[in-house]
Amino acid sequence: MKPLLLCLHGWGASKEAFTELREALRGVDLEVFTPDLPGFGQEPEPQHPWTVDDYADWVEKWLKEQGAEGRELHLLGHSHGGRIAIKLAARGSLPIARLYLCAAAGIRHPRHFKRILGLLLAKTGKFFLGIPGLQKLQPLGRGLLYTLVRVHDYEKASPRMRETLITITREDLRSLLPKISVPTDIFWGEDDRMTPISDAHLMHMLIRGSTLHLYPNVRHNVHRNRAKELARTIRDYL
Repeated sequence: MKPLLLCLHGWGASKEAFTELREALRGVDLEVFTPDLPGFGQEPEPQHPWTVDDYADWVEKWLKEQGAEGRELHLLGHSHGGRIAIKLAARGSLPIARLYLCAAAGIRHPRHFKRILGLLLAKTGKFFLGIPGLQKLQPLGRGLLYTLVRVHDYEKASPRMRETLITITREDLRSLLPKISVPTDIFWGEDDRMTPISDAHLMHMLIRGSTLHLYPNVRHNVHRNRAKELARTIRDYL
């Protein structure tokens, strides 16, 4: 049977996030799975706010439903998908042959002032913009404020997914990194503003034997902007 590459997308994305990677892997003796994660794309939201473990459980169940048992499994995760991939690799419950982390989330940082302000505005903005005379400015004002403080993910999410976002970002996964024993490649854009490059170096240090690939002039979408380089690395390991 062909080896299997399972790609887990980031928050707010869908399986379409791996269009470039699929194209770059065309002709490679490999089957690529790119499911929509619950709450994104065509996959319905979970019935209650989820944790990272809930997403990891869903991935394990989904793989079983696809009949993936007994196949060589390569696991790739970008951003939020990387967070799930870290959880799965540390569990050791899946026969992962190789792990690919692309700008993976999972390292918790002290809240910066702008982030605190952003979440405060997300909760209280309706009150201020609801004051008589300000209603007409509501769409423009909310959009401008959210742009300034970079809380788009929170703004766009449903109430249930907002709680999920808060829950998963509270968990710091750095203690799991030394538990990862599978060969790991880490891909990161040096200009990433979503997951800082310091996270890449930390993961590289804590995951034994990992290989770090850094790309200048690349931001958070390293899996799309450097899809050919990712595909070349994956192909070389098959």
